[in-house]
Amino acid sequence: MLDIAIGTIAMRPYVFAFFGAFLLACVPHVGWRKTLAFTVAGYLIAFASEKLSISTGFPYGWYYYIDATSHKELWVWGVPFFDSLSYVFLTYCSYSTALFILSPLATKGYDLITLETRAIRSSWPALVLGAFLQTFLDIIIDPTSHQGHRWFLGQIYGYREEGLHFGVPLSNYAGWLLTSFLLVAAFQWIDRKQEVERPYGIIHLPFRSLLGPILYLSVLIFIWTVTFWIGEPLMALTGIFIFTLPIVMVTVLALVRVNRYRQEELQQHLHDYPWSRLNS
Repeated sequence: MLDIAIGTIAMRPYVFAFFGAFLLACVPHVGWRKTLAFTVAGYLIAFASEKLSISTGFPYGWYYYIDATSHKELWVWGVPFFDSLSYVFLTYCSYSTALFILSPLATKGYDLITLETRAIRSSWPALVLGAFLQTFLDIIIDPTSHQGHRWFLGQIYGYREEGLHFGVPLSNYAGWLLTSFLLVAAFQWIDRKQEVERPYGIIHLPFRSLLGPILYLSVLIFIWTVTFWIGEPLMALTGIFIFTLPIVMVTVLALVRVNRYRQEELQQHLHDYPWSRLNS
């Protein structure tokens, strides 16, 4: 069993690097307890969605896993462990990017701080935007993952029928949107169980508010790099073109929003999160 655990990490170091980045961003954001709770809940939701789809065709459509590595890495009931775990950090970086887009922005020294409130964190806009941001990540990830035999991922899955989007069926993205809604909603539900005291693990990490969006961009850059590397420039450029305008819009709108918040927004932020960097 120890060999399998070591093999899981050794075979998928990029997944665990992203997972480590998720911990670095999420723990200072919401604390250890909520991070751990969402890691478990997110994994279970993701696993259930994948197991259900390979058994019934819902929610992603009919696909199958190719068991060529279960003797070297952890598989759970026919699903690779690392695959379901990936949903956890993809959900967090998508949701935290949504919070960055929706929240007023303030500075303290060189630090940039999102004036999040409980209302913003638990809002429908954060849920919808976070779910779509995660789905759009998969629009970039899945075509390249489908070519896993051409890079170090390996050919771990396939579709019963080739789809329209570089071999990926559109039902896959519909399933991702539904699952992403469930995952972001789960994070919001866990986060609403807010402790009265400062949650354990929250620290004033510089530029903490940017860590989620940076993780989101890092996943994109990683996938685009791999896509170019395997000789699929059209696939990579298609993804880059999809994200160019949204990235420019988010960046420009963020710059014009800095320190243009209302006093009521600041007071609500400090009321909901008295441990905020702005109170230190």
